[in-house]
Amino acid sequence: MPKKILVVDDSEIVRNLHSFIFKSAGYDVVDASNGYEALEKLYQSDFDLIATDVNMPKMDGIMLIKEIRKEAKYSSIPIIIISTESEARDKQIGFSAGANVYIVKPVKEDALVMNAKMLLHE
Repeated sequence: MPKKILVVDDSEIVRNLHSFIFKSAGYDVVDASNGYEALEKLYQSDFDLIATDVNMPKMDGIMLIKEIRKEAKYSSIPIIIISTESEARDKQIGFSAGANVYIVKPVKEDALVMNAKMLLHE
């Protein structure tokens, strides 16, 4: 059974691109357009990895990660941030919130898949 990834980004084009990359690598993918929608989907299903943007309406990626990390059940789900924010301070905020990997957009397909495989111990 393929590993299941939740892709979170407010841009439909970016969501579709990241979903396509993960699906092409053999993963099962579900997407969400903001943090609230992502939490709803997380509470309804099990995921092996989450890939999220930072800048989104309603609930941004940092708040999403903090909410996920509050729950013991989800504390070990690997999280990749994929963001246009590239400053060291932005990365530190992401890691402090609980992200495992921080990738700056535009993402390279091989880097995204390699990081997913590393976090999923494949």
